[in-house]
Amino acid sequence: MSSRPRFIGAVEIGTAKVTALVGEFTGRELAIIGYGECQSRGVIKGTVVDYKAASECTHSALEAAEQSAGERIDYVFLAQTGSHLEGFYNEEAVNVRAADNMVSAHDIDTVCRLATAKELPPGRMVVHNIRRPFRVDGRVVPGSPEHLVGRRLEVGYWIVHGQENKLADNIHVIRGFNLEVRELVLASLASGHMVTTAEDRQHGVLAIDIGAGTTDFVLYRDGVPYITGVLPVGGAHLTNDLALGLRLTEGQAEKLKLRHGRALVSPGAKGDKVWLDGNFAIGDRQFPRQALEQITATRTWEIFEVVKKKLGTAFAPETCAAGVTLTGGTAKLPAIAECAAKVFGVPAHLGEPPPSVSENLRDPSFSTALGLLYYGLASQAERHPRPARGKLGFFQKLFAKT
Repeated sequence: MSSRPRFIGAVEIGTAKVTALVGEFTGRELAIIGYGECQSRGVIKGTVVDYKAASECTHSALEAAEQSAGERIDYVFLAQTGSHLEGFYNEEAVNVRAADNMVSAHDIDTVCRLATAKELPPGRMVVHNIRRPFRVDGRVVPGSPEHLVGRRLEVGYWIVHGQENKLADNIHVIRGFNLEVRELVLASLASGHMVTTAEDRQHGVLAIDIGAGTTDFVLYRDGVPYITGVLPVGGAHLTNDLALGLRLTEGQAEKLKLRHGRALVSPGAKGDKVWLDGNFAIGDRQFPRQALEQITATRTWEIFEVVKKKLGTAFAPETCAAGVTLTGGTAKLPAIAECAAKVFGVPAHLGEPPPSVSENLRDPSFSTALGLLYYGLASQAERHPRPARGKLGFFQKLFAKT
């Protein structure tokens, strides 16, 4: 049997940039050997709106990643975000069949099949079926319930689905580079897997990834994702607010945001001034620091408030002992952890990848791409090797006629 390593691609087609990584997987270890990125075009709020432009920049990032690695990618894990993604919870229960009330593999398969059999509206397709812990006679089972004794077996799934045409657009971008998309992965699950630990997830943690055009979040309980969501708002909206409020171009507003933006107004901001460029050249001018910080702080607070509202009763400080972990490019905004802590009422901090990740990829903007590799491989390992008889797989359905 060949021991040839697999060269796995991770692609995030974001609003601000497209990131591609290449990982060499030997079956035991994963080493990141290639990297490429390109300024994003044809993408708004995480959704492809211009196929040609999105394809060109994505292919540029993939080419750079393969050249950096010196290897051809075998297949790709592709991040998914955008407001077309939605989720709902569905739960089912079965009576244990055996006379001795011992849970069998057949009982487990039956209850899982029933819990994931919910019909979707036309034009919608499942992206993830995220299983919550099993329950036997009402008690939570951390692992598999097989061979446990009980009368009733229950399980619930958080089912994430999206618009079929938008999912297909993303996949076709990669297929245009003659590459297979092995799996679609929610951006929140990828980044959340990267910046939280197994212990965090067991205790309860909320991971929030604030990109340029979207904010993706995932709440973990009992070691597994409990609820996910996407907001069509991100760092670009802070830039837009500054441009409107201070009458600036988008480029000027972005520069001010990066240099002087804050998620909370600083105590000494009143009466202070900041320069647009600081070189005193023609066109350089001053702005009140308090006004600038108030604009970025207001929008940041609003993002967290909307996330909290979306979570509803699923979020409670007592079930989120590990607090809030922040990542994404906008998470570098000063005082953002303090802002999150105030809104959610739990400790908050900026997430970090494991120590094994090289220094040039430790920036929060790489969390999703990194997480795609690690989460994707873990998901593949857990997946059943064959689909249910008589059913087409996700990608077979999308491309049965292509």
